Amino acid sequence: MPHREDVLVDEHLRELAARLQGPTRLKADLLTEARHGLLDAVEAYRESGLPSTEAQRRAVVEFGSPALVLPSWQAELAVGALRGLSLRMLAIAGVGVVAGDLTWRGSSWSSGPRPPAGYQLLASSVDWIWMGSLLLAVAGLLVVAVSARSTRPGLALAQRAVGAGLTAMLALAMIAGCALFAWSMTLWDDALRWPPMIIGAVLVGGAYFSLARAVRGWLQATARRAESLAGVAN
Repeated sequence: MPHREDVLVDEHLRELAARLQGPTRLKADLLTEARHGLLDAVEAYRESGLPSTEAQRRAVVEFGSPALVLPSWQAELAVGALRGLSLRMLAIAGVGVVAGDLTWRGSSWSSGPRPPAGYQLLASSVDWIWMGSLLLAVAGLLVVAVSARSTRPGLALAQRAVGAGLTAMLALAMIAGCALFAWSMTLWDDALRWPPMIIGAVLVGGAYFSLARAVRGWLQATARRAESLAGVAN
């Protein structure tokens, strides 16, 4: 097995890239910055008279091993993933709160008898879930903003708490939303032919998919962060 000093710049960056998990653009920015720093160090060593291969080896050793570099980088990627999840939830939950009832207005059944009490309770719960998601997304952005200015250990716990809360909110929104839609189909036959209802279902389905991807990215980045910290501890 080759020693760390035998690993050249490109191999070192590939190893870092393989072990990082998080938002694609932020990850690319970190690796690009690292590459520029390494190449500058290589150039400095070459100007001092070292051959190219030796210059690369020394630059890599000076840069640090993945075990030293990865924890701070992966922490930044986890925060970036939380930022993306919070922004996405803020936008989607905001639309859900404002436009949630638009699919029903003007429908043939809206002026008929009131739906069952259980249905009304479920519809209200969907509104409250979106409102809670909106507030939690704002909290997530505040935690991200504070994390950019401080490295206090308690902030990592706050990040995980907000991310877990957003994940739970998405699960609740999907369960309650799908149940409400299915119940609507059984109460009103015309619901399946009501264009706003159909359009709303498609848009909400796309929103769920988008949020699920953001949650998956945050979970993966957070899990990789824990792995990198465990590697340092060991």
